[in-house]
Amino acid sequence: MTSMGDKGSVQTQTKVLSQGCWTEVSCPCCVSKQVEPLVLIQLSDNVQPVTKRWLISLIEASKRHGGAALLTHPGEDECRNVIVVSAPRCTLLRATEDLGLCKKYHNEEMASFSYHDRDNFTNVDDMQKFLTLVERQYIVKNELDSLQAQKKQRIPGVPEAPGVLEAWENICQKLVRAGVIKDIFPLHDQQRLNDLGRRWYSKKQIWRQPLDAIQSYFGGTMAFYFSFLQFYTWALVPPAFLGLVLTFLLPGGGGVVKEQAGEGVMEEEDYGLSVSGHMVQAVFSMLWSTVFIEFWKRRSSSLSHRWGTRHLTERFAEPRPGFHGTLGINPVTGRLEPLFPEWQRQLRVGLVSLPLVGLFLGLVVLGMTGFYHGEALVQGFHQDSGSLFSGVLLYMPSIAHTVYTTILKNMYHAVAMQLTKWENHREESSFQNHHITKVLLFTFFNNFAVLFHIAFYKQDLPLLRKKLASLLILNQLVNQCTEVVVPFIVDHFLSAPHKKEQEDDLEMDKLRAQRRLPPFPGLFAEYIELLVKFGYLSLFSCVYPLTAVLLLLNNVTEIPWDAYKICKLFRKPFSTPVSNMGVWQVRRVLGFWAVSVMSNCWLLLLSPRVQEFCLEGGISGKNIILVAILVEHVLILVKMVLAFMIPDEPDWVRIKREQIEFNSMQALGQQVRMT
Repeated sequence: MTSMGDKGSVQTQTKVLSQGCWTEVSCPCCVSKQVEPLVLIQLSDNVQPVTKRWLISLIEASKRHGGAALLTHPGEDECRNVIVVSAPRCTLLRATEDLGLCKKYHNEEMASFSYHDRDNFTNVDDMQKFLTLVERQYIVKNELDSLQAQKKQRIPGVPEAPGVLEAWENICQKLVRAGVIKDIFPLHDQQRLNDLGRRWYSKKQIWRQPLDAIQSYFGGTMAFYFSFLQFYTWALVPPAFLGLVLTFLLPGGGGVVKEQAGEGVMEEEDYGLSVSGHMVQAVFSMLWSTVFIEFWKRRSSSLSHRWGTRHLTERFAEPRPGFHGTLGINPVTGRLEPLFPEWQRQLRVGLVSLPLVGLFLGLVVLGMTGFYHGEALVQGFHQDSGSLFSGVLLYMPSIAHTVYTTILKNMYHAVAMQLTKWENHREESSFQNHHITKVLLFTFFNNFAVLFHIAFYKQDLPLLRKKLASLLILNQLVNQCTEVVVPFIVDHFLSAPHKKEQEDDLEMDKLRAQRRLPPFPGLFAEYIELLVKFGYLSLFSCVYPLTAVLLLLNNVTEIPWDAYKICKLFRKPFSTPVSNMGVWQVRRVLGFWAVSVMSNCWLLLLSPRVQEFCLEGGISGKNIILVAILVEHVLILVKMVLAFMIPDEPDWVRIKREQIEFNSMQALGQQVRMT
């Protein structure tokens, strides 16, 4: 069952585990010389030996006896609060079919895996080649989460009140609530992790990352994020080049705007150009965002086909770990699980969550008011003194407001998480959608409200340009600190004593070393950051053409340091097989479509060259608005035509997908006829 390429890493992981202590398998095809440790169950420090033995026997039991049909190892004698779990071949293969994963058939084409047709799939006898490491670990986690009590019973060694298991109650969730299980996490394969690190962040491969290796080790969730980040970085090259040309090479192309002293009338320096630079940037940004989104859809579909996750099976969602309620029978599954009335959840959302979100939006408005007050003060001071010091102070209100919004953002994120937990959503997808909706609403308002107010109400392009520049530059500095400096300090100073222990003690328990690492916080903050930057570029880059340049520089440094943090500073996370970016898929960005068109059209109206043209032509204000609306609808139509003309998946992916669907229907028909 172990391939030669992985044998060294398996031996490295298992040298602290006695081979004879692993569960003995009765199935001949599941017998293996080496057992690969996949998942670690960390029990509480005061767990009783009888409780641990009961849990091990339950994990090892067959499916028809209510077990998980997995392999277990009790850990070292002196470490009685650990259970190491692996999986035999038959359990992995049956779970592969249940998940709907696609694997290579004997003709080298991808096909939905069927357990009854398993002999016709390549590498089916070698689990290290047939399934990726992250798939094997997810299957183990999925089997553990599926454990349910067959009848009412007591948990040995646990006090009577929290130690009663009702019939059909989820066992792992019950053990977590009872304080028996502290954590369950997948184990690192140190040799493979080091090899991946050398190929990934050590060589600083920004433009061509080892996506297949990332997907194999960390899973599709991580691979899709870094693939999107790489694709986004490449896509920033054209707008960055255009921004440099408009700013430095084209006379007046940057849309140099100045304000006449004492009049408040904006003028654009005229070098004889027929079209101003920010008009070119506005139209380009609107078209670029559409092309970028559509081509990412094609890239995403190609990757999901290559990784065999295009045709995942939809399964009835189990209650998420944090869900609680009165125990009762689920009318859909007939199982005993916590039940929580939907009307109570809606009441919590309407009477508590929405008012608190509104309160924080009010704090955003308060900060915006303070920004304008500070801006007026420093403007007056600068007009009176005219010194270099007063010129520097002109940027202080923008910097102070950026710091204020950053602090407010961190506070709100914590409140939004607690509110979503308190709303008590049953399914993980519902929990994520409500949490993301709260955060996106606040993020959009917090980051863009002041920019929209400056652009649409004050109609002050110089102030808008200064505010956007300060946001981008300050965010760049903060990002460099959090992405580079903090990880460097943690890894080289705070983690140094633990590293020295491992170097000094050759018999150091590798499993215990991994338990010291903090859990991975997820990619939520990274996706929020990407959406905010995409908004800056698609909504306001026409007034500051160097926006794409700053974002490109940020991505170039962010990719390797994100990879470094994931590999070095956190535990390995579980990864569910996914066919795209999940709730972060492109539809989250589609909201910028109409907003970006309206924003750029309004900024075009504010262009001094357009205003001058309208005044010279005697066009009334009403007609100007009508022309702007007409241009807006034309541009939206152009974006829709572009989106229609660019298919969401390449032709070869569409053909492969249809072939897999046809073959699956044929195989299902044959099984029906045989029965």
